Amino acid sequence: MKVPMSWFNDYTDMSGISPKEYNDAVTMTGSKVETIENMGKDIKNVVTGKILEITEHPDSDHMVICRVDVGDEVLKIVTGAPNVKVGQIVPVAKNDSYLPGGVHIKTGKLRGVESCGMLCSHEELGLSESDLDRKPEYGILILPDNTKIGVDIRDVFGLNDEVIEYEITSNRPDCFSVIGLARETAATFKRPFSVPHPKFSENSENIADTLSVTVESPEKCIRYSAKMIKNVKIGPSPKWMVHRLKACGVRSINNIVDITNYILLEYGQPMHAFDLRDLSGNKIVVRDARDGEIIKTLDEQDRELNHNDLVISDGEKSVAIAGVMGGFNSEVKDDTTTVVFESATFDAVTVRLTAQKVGLRTEASSRYEKGLDANNTIPALERACELVEQLGCGEVVGGMIDIKGNIKQPKTLKFRPEKINAFLGIDISSEEMAGYLRTIEFDVDMEKMELTAPSFRPDIECEADVAEEVARFYGYDKIPATPLSGEATEGKRSPLQICRDDISSVLVAQGMNEICTYTFRSPGEFDKLRLPADSPMRNVIKISNPLGEDTSIMRTTTISSMLTAMAYNYSHKNEAVKLFEIGKVFIPTEAGKLPDEQEKLTIGMYGKGIDFFDIKGAVEAVLAGINVSNVTYRAVTDNPTFHPGRTAEILINGEPAGVMGEIHPDAANNFDIDTECYVAEIDLIKIFNNINRSVKFKPLPKFPAVERDIAILVDKTVAVGDLEATIVKASGKLLDSIKLFDVYEGERIPDGKKSVAFAISFRDPERSLTNEEINKVFKKITKDLEFKNKAQQR
Repeated sequence: MKVPMSWFNDYTDMSGISPKEYNDAVTMTGSKVETIENMGKDIKNVVTGKILEITEHPDSDHMVICRVDVGDEVLKIVTGAPNVKVGQIVPVAKNDSYLPGGVHIKTGKLRGVESCGMLCSHEELGLSESDLDRKPEYGILILPDNTKIGVDIRDVFGLNDEVIEYEITSNRPDCFSVIGLARETAATFKRPFSVPHPKFSENSENIADTLSVTVESPEKCIRYSAKMIKNVKIGPSPKWMVHRLKACGVRSINNIVDITNYILLEYGQPMHAFDLRDLSGNKIVVRDARDGEIIKTLDEQDRELNHNDLVISDGEKSVAIAGVMGGFNSEVKDDTTTVVFESATFDAVTVRLTAQKVGLRTEASSRYEKGLDANNTIPALERACELVEQLGCGEVVGGMIDIKGNIKQPKTLKFRPEKINAFLGIDISSEEMAGYLRTIEFDVDMEKMELTAPSFRPDIECEADVAEEVARFYGYDKIPATPLSGEATEGKRSPLQICRDDISSVLVAQGMNEICTYTFRSPGEFDKLRLPADSPMRNVIKISNPLGEDTSIMRTTTISSMLTAMAYNYSHKNEAVKLFEIGKVFIPTEAGKLPDEQEKLTIGMYGKGIDFFDIKGAVEAVLAGINVSNVTYRAVTDNPTFHPGRTAEILINGEPAGVMGEIHPDAANNFDIDTECYVAEIDLIKIFNNINRSVKFKPLPKFPAVERDIAILVDKTVAVGDLEATIVKASGKLLDSIKLFDVYEGERIPDGKKSVAFAISFRDPERSLTNEEINKVFKKITKDLEFKNKAQQR
């Protein structure tokens, strides 16, 4: 936002403040200055002068020689302008002067006659018709007869002012106004601040007798206020207003429109002027637009609206897009005699969405979308009426229309100076803090120790915001630097993180690659896994705004993710694959509560020569590598995703912890994998909770082991794991190790039977074992196998 520095003098004392001092001070208090630029910086050494005498040029039929009084001297200047006359006051560029565009004027000769400068036209000074308040003449610019001689031309046209450009953040809508910035300026320099109350007279009529206003969408129109001006005289605005508008980057149009733009800048309150005769039925209706409704805006473009947009309409048609731009059908014209000033507050979100949709970003919409103060509509209207009276461009009709909606009240917060001091690391009194806050119009109650932010400060929501206000006026540069305090903490990984890393190390050492898959999955994967309709796995968390059907749920199993990755490799001719992933599944809980996030270790593999024992070996290596013991396996035949004869449940200390085995051929085909593939899914937390962390040193054995083999004949239905459990229990403390080395079915083995062979190693750490001791233990093993497992020794 741009503001001429002199405008602040209307509300506070700016004397003695240089542009540099101003820039440094207000930037430190939060009003960041981007640039400070002098409006007439391109004009130097140009003054007003009076033509005393005109003589003909001796060597030219179109040039004349003028003697011009510039106050401190009389100059001889040659000009070819056809409109110069004796007694006129004109702009004079003296020797060594500069004009816009870098033009440098020096004393020189024109057709042999010395010219000590140049008489200037409005174009050479960079002035427009709006700067002159009249249509400029052809030739030299003629100034009013009452213009003083020898005055800097920049002072004559208000070009000798410093224009400040600010970067205003979106949380400070109050600073999108001259008054808001003046308030910040006064607080920064600790000078008085006041906004004069507008004064104007009204006629005996009442606006309510002529105009009716109805608000049909109070949730989008928070407040709607209106005043009427009759006997309007459309014309140019006075120079002072034109100069201020121009300095702020606003083009002068006419006095009524300029007043609305002036209020926008001064009060930060957007206003619009309607021509009353264009309001059918003398009605204003604030309503939702109709789907497909078309309105031609002031820029003469047709805009299509829908029911989410808010419009200002009359009894028949829309006359403005609320908060964005007025309609072309109700603009102020040269013959307008009665206008209605609108000053309203609209919902910020509605204005922003509408402006984006119709492709219009105006000065009004940019303010509305930041959230304006609903209490500002009336003062802005009153100021507009005051300007109408000052400019003599109309008669203010009595009364006012003011329709209020849901106006938010400012928050009342606790005022705790000790907490603010502790928060900022400073030590100042509560009175000093209250003084800072009162300068920016906070209401501070020292008895109740409460404060209320002004209604134009919607950004004040908590004590930290109050502390920020204290800090910026106390001075950020005064806050002492303090070292960080607190006990030092040792940065290290958690036990669970260490567990994950150890598992990864074991699997990577086996030649596996770690993968990371998406937790958003497709519900169609449950059918691929052959899960029944009533499977608890199908009870899922659904994504409310999914990118598509393939990512519409949160997974309850990682098996489908692993099979998808394996299928990708298989389709790309990767002949052998070994993958693993540590990832989460999400199990729904009670309504309204977060899901239960369970971490899973998933292993997958396929390739030539890979079978069930490879996946089992990988699982055993992981559990042994992180010191998880008491692991057993139990055959599973009823899991529809796995092969009924090549699947086992993993149990740790007798509790189910996961499943492993060959994927059912139909399920593999559903994922386009035309080969045997094996997957294990294990609960990581159950693994973690069963890690044996009490590691004991075991010295190398001093005495030899005694090894015996045993081959037994059992029914095919007997699990090898059950046989191994029987042998371990029967061997007692002497057992050193046991290893399965053969399972045989076929020739010389009866139907329904199988031959199972184990290598058993016995050892005593204190002495050498005798054959008698081994025979006794071996006999017990044989007897228990026969009794518990119906086994026969071969």
